[in-house]
Order: sequence, then structure tokens, then C-alpha cells
Amino acid sequence: MRSTEPLYRSVNTRTQRVHHGVGGEFRHGRNSKDARRLEDAPRTPMHGRHRHGRDYTPLYRFLLSRVGRPWDEVYAEVKPRMDGDEPIFWMVARPGEERRERVRVGESSYFSGLYIDEADGVLRLVNPGLDADTMWPSCPCCTHTFNGKRFGLTFEQGLAGA
Repeated sequence: MRSTEPLYRSVNTRTQRVHHGVGGEFRHGRNSKDARRLEDAPRTPMHGRHRHGRDYTPLYRFLLSRVGRPWDEVYAEVKPRMDGDEPIFWMVARPGEERRERVRVGESSYFSGLYIDEADGVLRLVNPGLDADTMWPSCPCCTHTFNGKRFGLTFEQGLAGA
């Protein structure tokens, strides 16, 4: 039996000191001169309908676990568990598109790039030789990961080797 659990998580909006880039506070402009000129200004609600976003880490891990399988089967399994097609193709290059060895999915998280092999329609890794043990972060302050595994080299080791 196939799982019907979604392959994404909602962003935690209740965590303290986590800002989601919503923008300015509406309360500061609600009774301004410009707002009073508008016909609907007094009826404008204070709550927003902003959709913060999703964490697609479960999707990326799922796709990595299906490397080597026919794309049509993988896509048929993924599609009903997603809220749209776009996040799938952030990691998977369609035939004819540019293939990327690694895909940045957060501030310091990377995953292997995937592509659909045109010859046999199978999901494949762009560079199967990439490994977190040989990578180093671009800054000394963050914890960088590749496919969920922490980079093997430190920032200083990366500078010394470059």
C-alpha cells in the first residue's frame, strides 16, 4: 500500500524570533491619509492571507531514494503527495534542461542534482561521485549539509586546499 502522507512540511510560524519576510506591519498604514482616500479602507482586515512556504526536504530524500527507477513510476508516486509540480523540478532536470551537480535548497543545505535519462526514462544522479566528505562550507559560521550529511571539511581546510 502506498503512503498518502505529503512530501513537504509547513514552515513553523509559531517559533520565536523566526522572521518569514512578510513585510511591513499593516497597522502603521491603516489610518494614513492615503488609506482614508480609498473607499474600502475602513473595511480592510488586519490579518493577512500570506502563505509562508514549505519545507521540501522529505521530497528531496524521497527522490534520492528512487534513483535508478523509471521516472514515470516515480512521478506517479510523487504527484499525488505534492501541492504542485514546481518543487519536483527544482531538483530534477527535465530532458533538454541544464543539469546541475548539486542543488541549493536553503541557506546552507545542498542536495544532489537529478535528471531524467532520455535513453531509458530512468531517474539518475548528475554526478554520482559527489560526496559530503570532500566538501567544505563557504563560510565559517554555518553548518552546511549535502544530502542531509554534514560537510566533511572545515572552512579553514577548504581555504588551505584551494
